[in-house]
Amino acid sequence: MAGHKPLTDSQQLIARRRVARRLAMQGVYQWLITGNEFQEVYLYFQEEPELAEEFRKSDAAFFHKLLRCAMEGGEGLESHIAPHLDRKLSQVDPIEHAVLRVATCELLNHLETPYKVVVNEYVNLAKKFGADQAHKFVNGVLDKVAASTRAPEVARNRK
Repeated sequence: MAGHKPLTDSQQLIARRRVARRLAMQGVYQWLITGNEFQEVYLYFQEEPELAEEFRKSDAAFFHKLLRCAMEGGEGLESHIAPHLDRKLSQVDPIEHAVLRVATCELLNHLETPYKVVVNEYVNLAKKFGADQAHKFVNGVLDKVAASTRAPEVARNRK
């Protein structure tokens, strides 16, 4: 198509990371529903034809890190989310639960991505995949998780 410039490297990275986030959320959702091990879920995303096509468009290393952290983060991960909930994490809708786990992993382990970007990306996933008001719940919880896990960055942005 005339007039379309190819994506810059940073635009490509953003697009690949966006796909990785969505796939990681879907993987964690699958894990919450099936209880499958990390390796089974990870391989499924490479072998199932439709998902494999998406997987090839993603930042695979980023997907791997987010999925492993969200699935295997255990109580350490939950301790960042639970204080900001009005119920147990296990009682949160599985889509919202998956979104919160993956987003918290990114907030904790990928400081190169500004917290506002992280929150926005996962609020959008909640809008797309969650229940009617899920994005508001996710936004509220992630704002609090960000404030506790990235206090200096959040404080700088609130001045």
